[in-house]
Amino acid sequence: MPPRTKFSKEEIVQAAVRITRKKGIDGLTARELGAELGVSSRPIFTWFDSMEQLKAAVYEVAKGSYKQYVEGGLVGPVPFLGVGMQYVRFAKEEPELYKLLFLSKPKGADGGAMAALAFSQDLVRDSLMRIYNMDGKTADKYFRDLWLVAFSFATLIVTNDCPYTDEEMSRMFTEISLSVCKAYKEVPGLAEGTFDRDAVFTELVRK
Repeated sequence: MPPRTKFSKEEIVQAAVRITRKKGIDGLTARELGAELGVSSRPIFTWFDSMEQLKAAVYEVAKGSYKQYVEGGLVGPVPFLGVGMQYVRFAKEEPELYKLLFLSKPKGADGGAMAALAFSQDLVRDSLMRIYNMDGKTADKYFRDLWLVAFSFATLIVTNDCPYTDEEMSRMFTEISLSVCKAYKEVPGLAEGTFDRDAVFTELVRK
């Protein structure tokens, strides 16, 4: 019989996640993982054919962590705002996992920034339709616009270039949310992309 593997697949993945949290996905190497586990790199390849396959497994763990943050935002009084702030919180508390999910997806991983947008959109669509009296198409576009704001804040955070406090970001979320909601409600054809841009801007700048 072959010798029993010292570490389970789950233990190896969790060790890989710890390294990724400290050093980023590029810092996850067979040598680093062996050092983390206190062994040679041999047990790693008992469970994984390559480091890319292991990185894909770490990516799935990161997706699960992100999902927990998003679900935490849904319990607030304004679910879509809660999701946006939880997205920013995820970037602040898990910067390397954020980079992995949204800025540096490994080869063969299923997902990415646009997949995260679609996932979050599906979670908040019903509450947006109910709270803001929107149809599904308008709710999706409204959330898309606010999610892009959250993406901007989060990217500033993980690149250590964010000058805003949580309170300031929350206030900007509210201001932009109000502006976008008002636009979708009051500009005919905006959600469908059929509005008269020149006429709308001409009227707006006269005020």
